[in-house]
Amino acid sequence: MIPVAELRQFAEPTSTFRVLKPWWDVLAEYLALAMLMIGVFGCTLQVTQDKIICLPLPPDAACPSVAQDLPNTSGPPPELPPRPHLDLQQYGFVNQLCYETALPWYPKYFPYLVIIHTLVFMACTSFWFKFPGTSSKIEHFVSILAKCFDSPWTTRALSEVSGDAPGSRKKQRSPREEAGESRPVLEPALSVSEKKGPELPSMLLDRKEVEQARALFEKVRKFRLHVEQGDILHTMYLRQAVVKVLKFVVIVAYSAALVSTIRGPVPCHVAPGGATGAGSFCCHHTKAHLFSKLALGYLGVLAAYGSTCIYTLYWVFHRPLKVYSFRAARSEMGMGDIPDVRNDLAFMLHLVDQSDSLYARRLAVFLSETSEGKLKRLKLNHEWPVEKLRQRLQQNTRGRLELHLASLPGLPDAVFELPELEALTLEALGDIDIPPVVTQLGRLQELGLVNCPAQVHFSSLVFLRDRLKVFMATFEDLRETPPWVYALRGLEELHLSGLCGLEVGGKVGGVLENLRELRNLKALFLHSEISKVPPGLAMLSPHLRRLCIHNAGVRLVTLNTLKKLGGLRELALLSCGLERVPHAVFSLGDLRELDLKGNRLQAVEEMVSLQHCRKLAILRLWHNRIACLSEHVRKLRSLEELDLSHNEVQVLPAALFFCTTLRRLDLTHNCLRELPPGVGALQNLRHLGLSSNALETLPDEVFFCHRLSTLLLGGNKLSALSPRVGALATLTRLELEGNRLEALPAQLGRCRVLRRSGLVVEDTLYETLPLEVREQMEEE
Repeated sequence: MIPVAELRQFAEPTSTFRVLKPWWDVLAEYLALAMLMIGVFGCTLQVTQDKIICLPLPPDAACPSVAQDLPNTSGPPPELPPRPHLDLQQYGFVNQLCYETALPWYPKYFPYLVIIHTLVFMACTSFWFKFPGTSSKIEHFVSILAKCFDSPWTTRALSEVSGDAPGSRKKQRSPREEAGESRPVLEPALSVSEKKGPELPSMLLDRKEVEQARALFEKVRKFRLHVEQGDILHTMYLRQAVVKVLKFVVIVAYSAALVSTIRGPVPCHVAPGGATGAGSFCCHHTKAHLFSKLALGYLGVLAAYGSTCIYTLYWVFHRPLKVYSFRAARSEMGMGDIPDVRNDLAFMLHLVDQSDSLYARRLAVFLSETSEGKLKRLKLNHEWPVEKLRQRLQQNTRGRLELHLASLPGLPDAVFELPELEALTLEALGDIDIPPVVTQLGRLQELGLVNCPAQVHFSSLVFLRDRLKVFMATFEDLRETPPWVYALRGLEELHLSGLCGLEVGGKVGGVLENLRELRNLKALFLHSEISKVPPGLAMLSPHLRRLCIHNAGVRLVTLNTLKKLGGLRELALLSCGLERVPHAVFSLGDLRELDLKGNRLQAVEEMVSLQHCRKLAILRLWHNRIACLSEHVRKLRSLEELDLSHNEVQVLPAALFFCTTLRRLDLTHNCLRELPPGVGALQNLRHLGLSSNALETLPDEVFFCHRLSTLLLGGNKLSALSPRVGALATLTRLELEGNRLEALPAQLGRCRVLRRSGLVVEDTLYETLPLEVREQMEEE
C-alpha cells in the first residue's frame, strides 16, 4: 500500500520552480496526478479484495462466457452437475493457482504498470530540476528572478514608466497616507527652484536598498555572462520531452492491443489429483469489469498527457527559443539599451513568459545600463549632498571659487545647488550629461574636463555658450574633445591637451579648424606631440593674443604659421626641442612675452633679430643649455624681465646692463663665478636671483639698486655680506642659506620692511644679529 501523501512530491512541482512551468507542463502534472490516482485505486482494489474465484467443471462442460445467452426457463430445468466435495483451502489453492497460470498478464499487472509509467513520466518532467548540470542554474535564475521582482528599485523603474512616480503627484499626499505602497520609491531629481523643501526620507530608497540593488545588478551581469555560454537547459528540456513522447507511443501501442484481455470468466486447467479434486475449472476475474473501465479511462487521460508532450516538442522546434528579445520592454519602459539575451537565459525567459511576462520585464530593469546609471546616480546623490560639496570649494589660481571632482561615477545633482560656484573641474567621471539645471549656476565661468566625456542638452548649451570664459579639455586623444565646445562663442581661453602624436594633416588640424567660430578666443593652450604648428591657427589671428604650445619634448620643426599671428602678445613654446629662437618669432611686432622653457638652446645669437619685437618686455629662456649671452642683448630696450635660470651661464656680458628697464633678472642655477659691477646700472631692478651659482663675492654696485625687494644669494660661496646691504630699504626677501657666512651685518636693521619670514638663513647665523635688529624683524 503506497500512501498518496508520499507521492504528492512527485505530482506537485516545488513552488520555487513553478515560474518555469508553462501551462502545458502544469496540465501534464495534473494529468499525471490523475493517472497516479487510477493506478493507486487499482492497486488498492487488487490488494484488499479477492482477485479471482474458480469453480470446478464437469469433464465435458465448457466455461460459460459473459456474453452467452441465459438458458431458456420455459423448458424443463437442466440437469445440474454433481456437487463438488472441496473444502475452503482447496478453493483458495485453486484460485491462486489459476490466477497465476490462466489469467493474462495485463489484467494482473495493469494498476502496477499505471503507477510505474506515471512515476517515470513525473521523473522525466522534473529531471532537469534535479540534474546537477542544470539544477544549479535554475535555482540561481529563480533566486535572481525573485529578487528582481521584489526589489524596490524595480518598482521605482516601472512606476516611472506608468506615471505613478511620487514626483508626479506633486506632493498631494504624504507618503504615509498612500496606503497602496509597500516600499518607498525615489522622487525624480528636481531643480533647486522646483523643490519647495527638503525631500522626505520616506520618498527615497534608503542606503541599504541602494546597496542591495547595486549588488543585484552585478549578480545579474555575472549570471548572464555565465548562462549565455551554453544551451544545456534547452537541450535537457528537449530530450526529456522526446523521452516522454516515445514512452507515450509505446504505452498506447501495447495498451490498445492488450486492453481486450481484461475479461470475465476464463478457463483454467490443472493436473488432476487429490489436491484439487478436479482437472478443469471456470474462473471469474472479479475486477475485470472495473479494470476495463479504468483502463479505458487511463488511456483517455494518457492521450491528453501525450498531447501535451507532443505540443511541447512542437513549441520547442517551432519557436526560436535561443534568442529572447526585449523589444516590447524597451518601448514600454523607455530603456532602449536593454540587450537581447541568448542560449539558456533566453530559453528560461521564454518559459517564464508562459507563466507571467512581468517577471521578464522586471529582470530587464537590471539588464539596462540606463537603469544602472540611474541607480549609481542615486547612490552618488546620497554620498555627495550640498553641504559636503560646499566644503570642497576653494579659490583657484585665477581667483575664482572652484569645485574639483575626481573619480566619481557621475555628476552629483547637488552641484547645481551651489549658485556661488564659478569654476567646475570634472576629472575621470565617465560619461556625464550636463542637465538644463546648470542654468542655476549663474556665476559659472570656467569648466574643465579631464578624461571625462560630457554631453550637453541644448538648453544647457544656450546657457553656457555666452557665460563660459575658460574651458579646459584633457584627453588621451584630441578627437575626444566634445564637439559642443566649438559652439561656446563667449569663450576667451581654451586649453586642449592630448598626447596622441597627430600631425597637422591629421586630426589636430581638423580639431583646430573648428576654432574659427570662437570669435572671442584670446588665449589658446595646446599640449600635444606635433611636428608642425597647425595651419588652422592662422584663422585665429584677428583675436588671438596668447598662444602656448607644450610639445612634451618632441621637436617642433615647422613654425611658419606663427608669422600669420601678428596680433600675438604672449608666445610660449615649451619643450619643443628648439635649438635656436625660431625666425618666425621675429615677425611678431606686438609680442610682449616670449617663453622658450625646456628646449635645447645653447646660444642666443638671434638677440639682434629680437629687436624687431619692439614691445618685448618678458623673455624667459630658462631650463635650456645656454652658456653665454650675445652682446646684442642691449638692443632689447623695452625688456623688463629676463629669466635665464637653470642654464649653464658662466659670464654675463656687459651689454646686459644697458637694459636699464629690467625689473626682474633671474640667474639662479647657473655657473656664475662673479657678478660684473655693471649690475649697479639696473636702477629699476626689483628682483635679482643669483642662487645656486659659484659666487664668492658680491660687488658693492649690487646695493646701488635701491629698488630691490628680492635678493636671492643662497647656495653660493659667499664668505661675507657687505654692510652696504642696509641701503636696500625696500628689501622684503633676502636668501643667504647655503653660503660660508660667519656673521650678518648689523646694517640689516636698516631694511625696515625685512621680516624674519623673509630672511632665509641658518638659525645660528641669524643669532649673530644684534638683539634690537632681531626684535625689529620679528615684529608683526
